[in-house]
Amino acid sequence: MQAQSLEEAFQQICAMEAPLHERMAAFSAAVRQFGLPFAEAYDDLVARIRSGDAGSTAPQVGERMPSFLLPDSSGRLLDLQDLVAEGPAVISFNRGHWCEYCAIELAAFRQAHDEIAAYGASVTSIMPETEAFTKKAAAMVGNSFRILSDIDHGYALSLGLVVWLGEKVRDLYLSHGLNLPKYQGTASWFVPIPATFVVGRDGRILARYVDPDFRNRMDVEHIIAALKVPA
Repeated sequence: MQAQSLEEAFQQICAMEAPLHERMAAFSAAVRQFGLPFAEAYDDLVARIRSGDAGSTAPQVGERMPSFLLPDSSGRLLDLQDLVAEGPAVISFNRGHWCEYCAIELAAFRQAHDEIAAYGASVTSIMPETEAFTKKAAAMVGNSFRILSDIDHGYALSLGLVVWLGEKVRDLYLSHGLNLPKYQGTASWFVPIPATFVVGRDGRILARYVDPDFRNRMDVEHIIAALKVPA
């Protein structure tokens, strides 16, 4: 059924069973279809981020994933060792509960929960939001995996995964009711570059996906392929 609004398109895309890259492309097409000003602003933002080689210093396959200590949506502090104690960890950096692209990715993780769990692996999303909003994100995915708070982007900064949204996107977000300072507890207007790392029980990175274009994400099929490879 043809969507009549961006919200309707978003709901349809979240329920799709297509590869994640197809879902992301479908949502980007919907943003353009419904004539929202975000499409051009996002093109400009991504061009600026790419020109600065953002994300190029993030950890590589075979390297150890840097450790962290972050609170989950219930306030419990967790570190990397907690995540890999029982199996590989899929660690995804997301911009926030408000980001439709992130919500589509997290919906795909929820749909693939059983398949990922079959390899003894778990999913964790890291967002720069306060507990009130990570709780909201966790509820969006039925509390099927962990959502951690990276307040002030401390961990993402250490990995070279933080960018400034810029005045144009900031003003657009505010005009559409997206109040990032409220969500993040800081008025910096920084967000992480969405990135996914598949980390083995030994803490080493089995696979990674880092793309300055936040409209692209790592396909679940590629995550599963990494989990199939003997450690």
